Amino acid sequence: MSFIPGQPVAVVVQRIEIHKLRQGEHLILGFSIGGGIDQDPGQNPFSEDKTDKGIYVTRVTPGGPAEVAGLMAGDKIMQVNGWDMTMVTHDQARKRLTKKNEDVVRLLVTRKSLEEAVKHSRTNYSK
Repeated sequence: MSFIPGQPVAVVVQRIEIHKLRQGEHLILGFSIGGGIDQDPGQNPFSEDKTDKGIYVTRVTPGGPAEVAGLMAGDKIMQVNGWDMTMVTHDQARKRLTKKNEDVVRLLVTRKSLEEAVKHSRTNYSK
């Protein structure tokens, strides 16, 4: 998904609720992220045009809380518990996701397959 900075963006989102797994003192989400406004978007394998500085899911642990909730590698995280994630640094995103006092993380994500499904349904509906 590409966009022009400062312009509105229309995306298809999916809500995902992840219940963190407690392991001793640690709360486990079961996924890794990449990206951020402080990172090189050219290194992001999920950025189609290599200019997107969004936060993307880069890895999902098999059987972990994120996979159980339906999160997938390549998902772009738009919000975490109501906080906008479209213009944050990598560290800001990590801190929002790993807050110690939150057992549940509610995400709004977009993924390429969601956008393609909507485009496909619009094409079929207009016929």
